[in-house]
Amino acid sequence: MSAAAAPVVRPKVIHLTTTDMSLDWLLAPQLLAFQAAGYEVVGMSAAGEHVAHLAALGIRHVDVPSLTRAVGPVADVRALFELRRLLRAEHPAVLHTHNPKPGVLGRIAGRLARVPVVVNTQHGLYAQPTDRLRRKLPVYALERLAAAFGHQELVQNQEDVETLVRTLKVPRRKVTWLGNGIDLARFDGDRSARAAVRTEWGVGDDDVVIGVVGRLVREKGFAEIVGAAQLLRERGVTAPIVVVGPADPDKRDGLDAAALSAASALGIHFVGRRSDMPQCYAAMDIFLTATHREGFPRAAMEASASGLPIIATDIRGCRQVVDDGVTGVLVQVRDAEALADATQELVGDGEARTRMGTAAAAKARKEFDQQRVIDVTLATYAHLLGAQS
Repeated sequence: MSAAAAPVVRPKVIHLTTTDMSLDWLLAPQLLAFQAAGYEVVGMSAAGEHVAHLAALGIRHVDVPSLTRAVGPVADVRALFELRRLLRAEHPAVLHTHNPKPGVLGRIAGRLARVPVVVNTQHGLYAQPTDRLRRKLPVYALERLAAAFGHQELVQNQEDVETLVRTLKVPRRKVTWLGNGIDLARFDGDRSARAAVRTEWGVGDDDVVIGVVGRLVREKGFAEIVGAAQLLRERGVTAPIVVVGPADPDKRDGLDAAALSAASALGIHFVGRRSDMPQCYAAMDIFLTATHREGFPRAAMEASASGLPIIATDIRGCRQVVDDGVTGVLVQVRDAEALADATQELVGDGEARTRMGTAAAAKARKEFDQQRVIDVTLATYAHLLGAQS
């Protein structure tokens, strides 16, 4: 009688984010792909309402109660030691960190807990070369420190690759350009739900709807969006602005009730968090983002794949999604008048909207497939785990 075969041991990979929303909404397709590739995948973050959906997908979640988006040195130190304790208990083969705070605390905690492989995805350095020194210095110092504790940096934006290597002096062998991607099958430009969503939003068939997607924080350029809306009203341009996205009270720059009221008074319509984003994009005619900082904006990629022309700020990240004059228009950051000018021009030019939207969809099909991100990540795991054996 032959001996029973030994059970297959799958290497455990923990993905660490600040909130479970990031694990669910941003990373779930990748996590499922890593599972299918033979890894045991665990999500780790502060627990919230997305844990149940992660469980339904077969992704176990580990709660880190002290990990918050709020800035607080005492809480951050507590989170560091809590992460070390949890990682020691879990014994992962790979710790993969995301977002600014988990990226710093997680890399340090991972090495303190003797995790064999620590990988960080750099979704966008929280400071840019054009920022003032007082902003860059602490961000760059923390990132350089944390990079010393990690084995590999997977960087979404090519501009950040150069900053890490040339300015922060992170060894080039530890830095890999990752890019970013989305599920192109989900965002395929299907407009069958357009009329129903527009009716829900209270906009007419002939209205040119300007869509904004993002958390309700000032960093996303809401002051400029409000300023542009005021200018458009003064010019007699009637185009509804619909904002899709959740409030973010943990952030210091979260929009308060007064800011939301002032925006609503100008006709900006806030529809809150939505789970039907393909249908929301179908109801839009122009996608607008006035963001001040991005790594590689997912919403803009989704809008591009959905066939929308894009108006975006001329910053790192947006430059990688929008080809100025081809798939959309890039405008100066923090410039409400430039935002209004670009919006007014596209609202009045249906032919340009169609041309740019078609080009945007073609660019998305060529450049924004999430499979590349999955393949690069899996190759990184295999290489680093192989080097450890």
